Amino acid sequence: MATAVRFAGQTVLVTGAGSGIGAATARRFATEAASLVVVDQNGAKLRDTAQTLDRPDTLTIAADVSDPDAVQEFVRQAVDRFGRLNVLVNNAGVVVKGDVADTPLAEWRRIMATDLDGVFYCTRAAVPHLIATKGCIVNVSSVSGLGGDWGMSYYNAAKGAVTNFTRALALDLGEKGVCVNAVNPTFTRTGMTEDVQQDPELIAKFRERIPMGRPGEPEDIADAIAFLASYDARFITGVNLPVDGGLSASNGQPRQV
Repeated sequence: MATAVRFAGQTVLVTGAGSGIGAATARRFATEAASLVVVDQNGAKLRDTAQTLDRPDTLTIAADVSDPDAVQEFVRQAVDRFGRLNVLVNNAGVVVKGDVADTPLAEWRRIMATDLDGVFYCTRAAVPHLIATKGCIVNVSSVSGLGGDWGMSYYNAAKGAVTNFTRALALDLGEKGVCVNAVNPTFTRTGMTEDVQQDPELIAKFRERIPMGRPGEPEDIADAIAFLASYDARFITGVNLPVDGGLSASNGQPRQV
């Protein structure tokens, strides 16, 4: 639980806030007095999140980040309500698994529309306001955006693009006073990973590969996001931060001793 109040007077917009990492991130910023704009396609889940925040300064918007007009509208509503935008957390995402030859083309479009286009649309709409406040962007990428996975090429492509988009934006926006970073989680206990959580053998394999011996929790990722959005990280930009319990420290070879 946070003891500091680093975001008083700041407006934080979190997409995909209805569950998982997005909901945990909204709660994390709420503990530090941020004015919150929480966005999710699922209005019912979003209302559940809002009820856990205990923040009167919360704007709840049901919207699809893959719709550029909807994105422009909710960014406008955020600025109209609070007068500023300081932090954008691009968290909304979906996952698709399957072989590239067999997974339907519609699934490619679906994952790109949310995981990549959504990040682009939100960023494009928010940047003028973030320049005005010298604010920041934190993208939620993945360890799957730093290296490949078996059977997840669509997801790898989308998250790999977010990873490099983060770097490029940091170059373009740095001298304008806007920091742009990303977190790259490993397997985290969210609704997106229900299939893994129901597979004891696969869970055991993850525990073996993650040096800290456990999956991530949404709060683990949310705390890292809050750090990157804070004044404490004011000279950090262009970073893709693995929040992975040490997974990426390995060179990939199996344990030998």
